[in-house]
Amino acid sequence: MTESIRRDGEYETPNPYPANPYQGNPVSPVNPEWPPPPAYRPADAYDGGTALLPRTPGTPEVPEAFAQPAQEPRKRAKAKGPFSLLAAVAIVAAAIGGGTAYGIQELTGRNETVASSTTTSVVPTGKTGDVATIAAAVSPSVVEVSATLSGGASTGSGVIISSDGEIVTNNHVIAGASSIKVTTSDGTSYTARVVGTDSKKDLALVKLENASGLKAATLGNSDGVQVGDTVVAIGSPEGLTGTVTSGIVSALDRDVTVSTDESRQQQQQGGGGWPFEFGGREFNGDTGSSTTTYKAIQTDASLNPGNSGGALIDANGNIIGINSAMYSAAAESSSDAGSVGLGFAIPINTVKADLATLRAGGSDS
Repeated sequence: MTESIRRDGEYETPNPYPANPYQGNPVSPVNPEWPPPPAYRPADAYDGGTALLPRTPGTPEVPEAFAQPAQEPRKRAKAKGPFSLLAAVAIVAAAIGGGTAYGIQELTGRNETVASSTTTSVVPTGKTGDVATIAAAVSPSVVEVSATLSGGASTGSGVIISSDGEIVTNNHVIAGASSIKVTTSDGTSYTARVVGTDSKKDLALVKLENASGLKAATLGNSDGVQVGDTVVAIGSPEGLTGTVTSGIVSALDRDVTVSTDESRQQQQQGGGGWPFEFGGREFNGDTGSSTTTYKAIQTDASLNPGNSGGALIDANGNIIGINSAMYSAAAESSSDAGSVGLGFAIPINTVKADLATLRAGGSDS
């Protein structure tokens, strides 16, 4: 057995310098009688031409050549204000949902016509499909349209598509009108003029005079509509402004035929429902020989005369159609009057595709 013997006075002072991590060899012990080195390297101190880094007491000097190079500070991202951050988040969220334009509308406060996906939600989260919430959100964007004709009067509905008073309605509501009055949901009345008409699609665009700050509807994507989807209809049936009904989409791509004869329109408008053909049968009277056919969304939401030109709305509060034709049995007797769950709407994508033509005067100009 080997025993370690230590003489008194040997190695009383511990070696303050551990093994040099850069050389792999221990550093020679320091004579305790020598004065301690300065805390910081003098400006002119060099070790064989290699500058020594400053050190703290009790730690070895490290040649600058072996020192970890200082990292360049990263450039801080430019600080974003609340609006910039909100805009970035909302635009990304809207892009993911397919509704970039709507997100921009909400951020900028502009209330103009918007082309958005049906995934965009006008109603608050958790209120999708709630009829009361949808009605409260969209009713301010639906108006009553009253047209004075040479042989009487016509009453229908319309949808606000710009804050300065552009209104989309059916052509048969305003055809042959000598004057047009539009009443908003708050009871304000405006005089309106016809901007453009397209009898082949039964669409018209009118403009309110001296209007501003109106609430424009959000136009959805009718290509995303499916049979069975919940829908809400808002209009002015029989002059009852702001009437709300609900139902489902009962069929798609129905071929609906309507008259393009203006004189026939004036005769029929005062007598009840607007005449149309569907499935080889005529409803609400004779459409005449001058007709046009379009693909329609069929709904069982209750529609009555006066709903024409009004809004068909999806569960998220987007406009997916302009109500245009409905079957009414009122021709036989008053006891048979009323909706029988057979209504049709012009798809909103058809409307959006026709807007430029309507703003330029329409295809009938």
